[in-house]
Amino acid sequence: QVQVVQSGGGLVQPGESLTLSCAASGFNLENYAIGWFRQAPGKEREGVACIDYEYGSTYYKDSVRGRFTISRDNAKNTAYLRMNGLKPEDTANYLCAAADHQTAEICRYPYGFMDYWGQGSQVTVSA
Repeated sequence: QVQVVQSGGGLVQPGESLTLSCAASGFNLENYAIGWFRQAPGKEREGVACIDYEYGSTYYKDSVRGRFTISRDNAKNTAYLRMNGLKPEDTANYLCAAADHQTAEICRYPYGFMDYWGQGSQVTVSA
């Protein structure tokens, strides 16, 4: 049975950090590009950080580059999004997705190319 289970969201103050996890089962995450997307109320889904399946190449949305880091541990079949220096505008529901044999360019297509999605993790940044 294929599952993608997210964990790690929550409420933090501006400037604090969070790490989101995306654990896959039923398929080999090593063969998939991983994308982290977010959607705030009333806004379109957007690609935040993505990593390709083969070379570790990454893509970051401009507003998170230097603060967020995407990584993967193929031995654990898990991907991560480390978020430092969180800002109120980072508040959103974050979703991880897996795309078979794709590049980090999947970040540009938040409504396409994905084979599997996690259930979402709410991140709220507020003082």
